[in-house]
Amino acid sequence: METQKGMLADYFRRLSQAPSEKRPVVYTFVPGNLVELLAAFDVIPVYPEINALQSAMRQRSGQFIREAERSGHSEDVCSYVKCDLGMMMKGGIGPTGEKIPSPDLLLLSFTGCFTFLKWFELLRDQHGCEIAMLHVPYQGDGEITPAMRDYVALQLRRDVIPKLERVTGKRFDEARLGELMARSARAEEDMVHTFHAARNRPSPIDAYFAGVYYIGPMFTSFRGSEAACDYYSTLRQEVEARAASGEGPTSDGPKERFRLVFEGPPNWTSFREFWKIFADEGAVGVASTYTKVGGLYDRGFRHDSSRPLESLAEYCLGCYTNLSLPSRVDLISQYIRDYEADGFVFHSVKSCNSFSAGQLFMLREVEKRTGVPGCFIESDLVDARYYGHANIKNRVESYLQMLEARRGAAASVA
Repeated sequence: METQKGMLADYFRRLSQAPSEKRPVVYTFVPGNLVELLAAFDVIPVYPEINALQSAMRQRSGQFIREAERSGHSEDVCSYVKCDLGMMMKGGIGPTGEKIPSPDLLLLSFTGCFTFLKWFELLRDQHGCEIAMLHVPYQGDGEITPAMRDYVALQLRRDVIPKLERVTGKRFDEARLGELMARSARAEEDMVHTFHAARNRPSPIDAYFAGVYYIGPMFTSFRGSEAACDYYSTLRQEVEARAASGEGPTSDGPKERFRLVFEGPPNWTSFREFWKIFADEGAVGVASTYTKVGGLYDRGFRHDSSRPLESLAEYCLGCYTNLSLPSRVDLISQYIRDYEADGFVFHSVKSCNSFSAGQLFMLREVEKRTGVPGCFIESDLVDARYYGHANIKNRVESYLQMLEARRGAAASVA
């Protein structure tokens, strides 16, 4: 935790200094991001949705959302978008109090979220900078074909790289990109081992509420760096030590009573209160889909330095938000089996269609396939107006009581 805090503080410091150092800044998104390619050109990435969630955790998102709504944005628009636009309207001061520099390039890797397209149109109109779009085909049939991979790799060569060369004044160095991707693969291996530790009883981690911290360096600006390798090596060692000593995710509080799989992003404005609803009942997240929004590493993907552009293409194609609903059902059902989960929770986010569309269908399908009952709760990403703590707490507690009664009935039959 302390290491990651230091990494993030250094990142925002470097970002604030980018204009004075004449270092190019590229705005992009987490799903399917090309951070190794950006690092090969020595540019600093900015993730608008990360700025939004960081603002929410600091209780600053509300003012930004209201500012965006006053300018005409609907209540139904993604709250990440409104938070980011409102922040820009308020002077572009980021979550840590330092100014976020304007972009030299908007790099959109389209991986399943249509809102990203409109978001970057608005940012383009505001900043007047160059834009590059990487079109990533949707996995409608649940597989990545060679034609899909080659289509994305060709766009990287013909469209994205030339624009990065123009913005930075540097030539593309494929060998350097390969070196960065080799480091990514090292860090990815340690991260996967960390998440697999949740197969232990008790799980030494909460793969949802702690998992969103674990993925931070991997899914943002640190993949491909030695700092990321060191972070994930340390994390793996700490988690393995907890597993070896039979420790749970926390040093105090109730022991593990329920093992749950989570679908959907968390609520960021009331993150600790949201976590405590489950933690106080001994309910531990052993797997989650949100921690795969930036890549399905636990399904075997690793960045391949020997074929860097093709590997980047496969990475973009394989992000969770680019999966069809049947593929998501398959994944959640497999998690329930692999991690021997007692139940699963769908957190439906009001303003995020990328996750929430089709969730009730998915929940019923997972129940039918696994025989495990699910729980459905609703709030929002960074808009505190849609977080009802008492309602969510009552629903979760009732659900866990049902799981407990179900467990008792099964024991009596046995």
